[in-house]
Amino acid sequence: MAYFVTGATGFIGRFLVERLLARGAAVHLLVRRQSMPKLHALLARWGAPADRVVPVVGDLARPRLGLSSAAVARLRGQVDGFFHLAALYDLAAPAAEVERANVEGTRHALEAARALEARRFHHMSSIAAAGRYDGVFREDMFEEAEGLDHPYFRSKHEAEALVRAERGIPWRIYRPGIVVGDSRTGEMDKVDGPYYFFGAIRKLRDAVPSWLPMPGIEGGPVNLVPVDYVARATDHLAHARGLDGRCFHLTDPDPRTAGDVLEIFAAAAHAPLPRLRIPLGPARAAVETLLAELGVPRQALAFLDYPTRFDSRATRAALKGTRISVPPLESYAWRLWDYWERHLDPERGTGRTLEARVKGKVVVLSGGTSGIGEATAYRLADAGARLAVIARDAKRASPVMKRLRAHAAEAHFFRCDLADGADCERVVSAVLRQYGGVDVLVNNAGRSIRRSIAASLGRFHDFERTMQLNYFGSLRLILGFLPAMLRAGGGHVVNVSSIGVLTRAPRFSAYVASKAALDAFSECAASEFADRDVRFTTVNMPLVRTPMSAPTAIYRRVPMLSAEEAAELVVRAIVERPARVATGLGVLGEVLRALAPRASQLILNAAFRAFPESGPASGAPSEARLSPAQLALVQATRGIHW
Repeated sequence: MAYFVTGATGFIGRFLVERLLARGAAVHLLVRRQSMPKLHALLARWGAPADRVVPVVGDLARPRLGLSSAAVARLRGQVDGFFHLAALYDLAAPAAEVERANVEGTRHALEAARALEARRFHHMSSIAAAGRYDGVFREDMFEEAEGLDHPYFRSKHEAEALVRAERGIPWRIYRPGIVVGDSRTGEMDKVDGPYYFFGAIRKLRDAVPSWLPMPGIEGGPVNLVPVDYVARATDHLAHARGLDGRCFHLTDPDPRTAGDVLEIFAAAAHAPLPRLRIPLGPARAAVETLLAELGVPRQALAFLDYPTRFDSRATRAALKGTRISVPPLESYAWRLWDYWERHLDPERGTGRTLEARVKGKVVVLSGGTSGIGEATAYRLADAGARLAVIARDAKRASPVMKRLRAHAAEAHFFRCDLADGADCERVVSAVLRQYGGVDVLVNNAGRSIRRSIAASLGRFHDFERTMQLNYFGSLRLILGFLPAMLRAGGGHVVNVSSIGVLTRAPRFSAYVASKAALDAFSECAASEFADRDVRFTTVNMPLVRTPMSAPTAIYRRVPMLSAEEAAELVVRAIVERPARVATGLGVLGEVLRALAPRASQLILNAAFRAFPESGPASGAPSEARLSPAQLALVQATRGIHW
């Protein structure tokens, strides 16, 4: 027994070949010479002996697949199953290119199968062969297809017609739905189908609280099937007796609507759910505009109002007793999302990593010996940064620097009181002497005071102290290192600010005002230096469990980010270099202030009255316990300083 496979290095192909090899037969794979490295990479994945995976040099675009006479003579009469999987699936590709690959490629595959005297021809078609048929399309239907105007739909229909006209070799046709990643691992090879919408879902997740309902669309049925199901079903159907001359729908018998699919993936991403559904028809123009703004390509709209349902009863009958079935999307959507976010997201993918940004680069980090700064320092060291750590306490810095150097990192400690102008000038000169320049400056050092204005009437120095460190100290470092960045042709300044700047949470007027000043300066500077590649990023950090928050007793019961989680936000700022990194709740607070400032003030006032002063501010011992109402409030507003 032997097989011949086209498209073996493609996504479905690599899964199907693995199953064919498990049957103990030799598999001959059509490979272009330039694709040989890709095949070699798959050999380790398949784990089969080299004599059972036999590359056959050829080309889909050539008659008889370009097989040499020697290859044909060697394989004639030996091929039990000829699997034609190779095709071009690109809704934006030119019509002539799609025609060449899908129609002419199928014609050439049939020629090769005849020359090899293959015993059976297996053709991987697509539900696109039905066009945009309005209604239920059965497995025995073909000529009834309609709406074949799109080049891809037309090419799949015409390719299938060639197979159906074949009289010399028995054939079987498989029509998978929209193929997504492996339901067990999430593995996928490209952004396609529903993946087009993942970037938009991520943007909403980063900008809006997950509990806030969002508008969405209803749309038509979207038939998704995981690649492992397609491979298992094809393998079984290809070897079952008595199925020649039939077509099989490898589809979900209970497809979700486009709105349901987007909601399922939004839930997997912990993003706000699009539950306020509207029909796509009346809102099509608005939806197209919105999706374009969110980076969704126009061709993805074809998935939103697809009118066809696919009857797969015959396929399910043929698979009965095999335990091969389509798993519900809800059971594996999280795996697809997780794989996409780690491997395919163009904004956070493998091409844009912390190591790529900072390896061998000079990174100055203030406040780097405790809390957020310490956790960030370890991440930077692991990524190969040349690290300059600025902090006030040399004794506290000693164990941190020892651990950093254990990471084989180039790290130096610079003692400095950033509230002292002369000391700032000294440390800027020292860093520039040591490194010659600065690529990234992370202004993390800060001072926070939780005290109401009424309790601060005789404490003007509270406002002076926060401004001296949070604003003037950071500003001195920016102005000190900026000339070197400009000479080098670019740089990046990351300011660790506060969610309080967005929400204007009470009891933090001194702290919020100092951070707001730095935010405002950075926004002005970003505009001035945008054409010189000096970027400014503000991280509006939510409440974090650090030594700075420890003196407030009630915070022991309040949900907070860990220092390591907070460091991830700083890492994101360095990797992506956006103008702002903020939580959805922080953004919502800023929007509420802009749209309804008086209502925002009344809400914050109620929250202000719900919590006591901290011990140092009131002069009395602080109570660490919270009432049920207080706990409910802090849970609903996780990360806001109360």
